[in-house]
Amino acid sequence: MAEKNEKKLVTKNFQENITYLNERLGVKKSFDVIQLDVEYAKRDMALFMVDGFVKDDILHYLMKYLSELTPEQLEENTLEKLLKTYIPYVEIEKTNDLNVVVQTVLAGPTALVIDGIDEIILIDARTYPVRGPQEPDMERVVRGSRDGYVETIVFNTALTRRRIRDRSLRMEYLQVGRRSKTDVVVCYLEDIADLSHVADLKKSLEAIDTDGLPMGEKTVEEFISGQHYNPYPTVRYTERPDTAAAHLYEGHVIVFVDGSPSALITPTTFWHHLQHAEEYRNKPIVGAYLRFVRFIAVWASLFLLPLWFLLAQNPELLPQGLEFIGIEDHGHIPLIIQFLLIELGIDVLRMAAIHTPSSLATALGLVAALMVGQVAVEVGLLTNEVILYLAIAAIGTFATPSYELGLANRIYRIVLLLFTAWLGVIGFVVGITGWIIMLARMKSFNVPYLYPFIPFNFRGMRDVLFRAPMPLKNRRPTFLHPQDPDR
Repeated sequence: MAEKNEKKLVTKNFQENITYLNERLGVKKSFDVIQLDVEYAKRDMALFMVDGFVKDDILHYLMKYLSELTPEQLEENTLEKLLKTYIPYVEIEKTNDLNVVVQTVLAGPTALVIDGIDEIILIDARTYPVRGPQEPDMERVVRGSRDGYVETIVFNTALTRRRIRDRSLRMEYLQVGRRSKTDVVVCYLEDIADLSHVADLKKSLEAIDTDGLPMGEKTVEEFISGQHYNPYPTVRYTERPDTAAAHLYEGHVIVFVDGSPSALITPTTFWHHLQHAEEYRNKPIVGAYLRFVRFIAVWASLFLLPLWFLLAQNPELLPQGLEFIGIEDHGHIPLIIQFLLIELGIDVLRMAAIHTPSSLATALGLVAALMVGQVAVEVGLLTNEVILYLAIAAIGTFATPSYELGLANRIYRIVLLLFTAWLGVIGFVVGITGWIIMLARMKSFNVPYLYPFIPFNFRGMRDVLFRAPMPLKNRRPTFLHPQDPDR
């Protein structure tokens, strides 16, 4: 049964407190939940902890220190003396609610129950199994920092504070999930961020009513952003502390979820998903060029296949001199079926690559390129042109900085192909128009998704298209409603 929210007060009856905690924590039912009965200063005490979460060396030190106490030292103001004098540790607090003790122990800290005291001491001497802060695979740069967020929330907040030594940086703690009690932190710069957005975001997080967050930040996104039938992401994920810090300085609000190496950036527009740290690791002119190339790749991944299919089906639309763009041999299977087959084949290959051990990745590539691609052309299942243009579109998808945006563009590319196959030129135009209208109607936390294109803002659109030099980029986006937009 899930832990209820009502308060269960600690009593001075030592055995009653022990019995309640023993039952709720399932000490005898779970091998890793430990109840350690001890006696210090001729007073019965008990320690409750989870094996694997406890820092053994620190707990051993504290137990040794307590074992040297005499009854006279604890005769008066026992609790205050323990808290302020005899337990030399930084993260220590007290509580008079047994249900809070249960939740805290399951999160990792150790509870110290003392006979004759109607409050319990909580010692946050815990550690989590964690990997090193390695560079994220999805956001690599040629030059730059090589650290990245990990699955422990305290490490992630520390990596962020390392880059932002600002007195107004706030890390507000929440717990989400009726059973999981997952730690969530809302991070923002109080002197810059729109505090009304912060309040709305915290309200949305507190309103989440679910057993737990098994998928971490992705579960949080589905609750706070909605729009479940729209494939386009309304928040941006990042595993880079420098990327998160840059967005905090602009006025964004970051959400960290314990157990996940990805931070949620809110709010975001369509154009945020096309940015990459590599653009800012080079000179402005080089960064602008890289951004321009990336835009071309993204547009190619979305519109190239439907456009070529339209021209191949309607050769009269080709201008003079560009007849080679068409197709000479349509093959034995209709073009639209070929496109759908190869689209599904690319997704199957991607899934196979995820599940294939790295030692077999080369073999998988050879199978896909030679045995499938080449043979498919020779037997007439696919044509060379279809494979060529699909390969270009796939490269554009992989060049999209945001994995979520790349998947959304891939889905809409298939939709646009179907519209074009059904209605020809009209379907192509209607498909693109519908795509623009859909994005224009979207909002990310009351921010227009296509801003600054719709509604149009010249300065904002200039910053989207061109990577401005750092000395000229000291202004903050107006759509975030920052408190000091020009500093």
